[in-house]
Amino acid sequence: MDGRRSAAWRFGWLWTAYGVSTFGTRFAFDAFALVALLVLHAGPAEVSLLAAVGPAVGAVLSVPLGPWVEYRRKRPVMIATDLVRCTVLLSVPLAYALDALTVAQLLVVSVTVAAADITFQAAVGAYVKDVVPGEELLRANGRLESTTWTATMLGPPLGGAAIGWFGPVTTVVADAVSYLLSAGALGAAGGGDRRPERPDPRPRLRAGDLLDGWRYILRSRELRPLFLNTVLVNGLIMASSPLLVVLMVGPLGFSPWQYGLAFAVPCVGGLVGSRLSRRLVARFGARRVLGVAGTLRACWSVGLAFVGPGAAGLILVIVIEFGLITSMGVFNPVFATRRLERTPADRVVRTLSAWSATGKASVAVLTALWGLLASVTGPRTAVAVAGALLPATALLLLPRRREEAHQELDREAQAKA
Repeated sequence: MDGRRSAAWRFGWLWTAYGVSTFGTRFAFDAFALVALLVLHAGPAEVSLLAAVGPAVGAVLSVPLGPWVEYRRKRPVMIATDLVRCTVLLSVPLAYALDALTVAQLLVVSVTVAAADITFQAAVGAYVKDVVPGEELLRANGRLESTTWTATMLGPPLGGAAIGWFGPVTTVVADAVSYLLSAGALGAAGGGDRRPERPDPRPRLRAGDLLDGWRYILRSRELRPLFLNTVLVNGLIMASSPLLVVLMVGPLGFSPWQYGLAFAVPCVGGLVGSRLSRRLVARFGARRVLGVAGTLRACWSVGLAFVGPGAAGLILVIVIEFGLITSMGVFNPVFATRRLERTPADRVVRTLSAWSATGKASVAVLTALWGLLASVTGPRTAVAVAGALLPATALLLLPRRREEAHQELDREAQAKA
């Protein structure tokens, strides 16, 4: 098997593993919150604790794993994180069957899964960079992006139906099985990832090493604005998401299935955008696509503040979310490819871990802040504030675009010389 066919084989199994586990995660969307509400009869404070603290603490715990994973082969790490997630998730139905399930256990499982998620995603980026040729990175990232949006479109509605038929613990079991299947697919991929070279003599892990990912990001003229932009955009979008649930299902009177429909249908835009990203880059260049798509994805959310009741309001949400998700579908694979291209192979895991940990922590903090804002001003006003702040994040892309323009001029001058 030649090198290109071998790379395609390994990426195919990775893609399969990613697709299965991503669908399992989306199928079990909000599973812990539903289990806490329907099985343990938890109150709003405990549900909020699960939603915010679990991922945030998991992000903190994932930080020391970045330097540790950096000098290890990535496929075994991904298999290990899959098996860890499968094991801790299966503890939930076991405890449920024994009538021993508690909110504390759900919180521990949430933290463990969040830390394993960040480690897995960082290892995926490093593995893709190892096994996929540089000219195929954008195609590979586009496929992973389209898989994410397909799972997001299909998973929550099917998971909601499964909960209605078989109970809330069902989706947790399905999620656990998806990680087991993912581990099997990764095992079938064989080797192929680069065996990292360790420094000689091997240095001991120091506290300062935990900050290596952030140091590299913040010192990079290109990655720094992308980092700040993506963290703020994702944080503001996710912070207003629970408030939109309150607004639509509460005062506006939409049923849960209508709310689910309003966010499932627009995911088609993610498929369209991810399929278009490679063609757009070939025609306009990565710099321009990042700038335009990155700006567009920040301009839609403010319209959600004007959503009203009835069919017109539902259509407005679908149109806004379609535009937002299509823009994200274009931006994300180009951004992921550029990030991998600009990160040295021996820093990929630390960089991606720092990026993901910051993103999860920022979402938790901003969600809490916007919850407090909504308690004072109301959910519609809080959604409007988040939407009004989002366009300003596009300014962070401008320094990067100017820097790339100078770099392109320098390369042209060197080529002429």
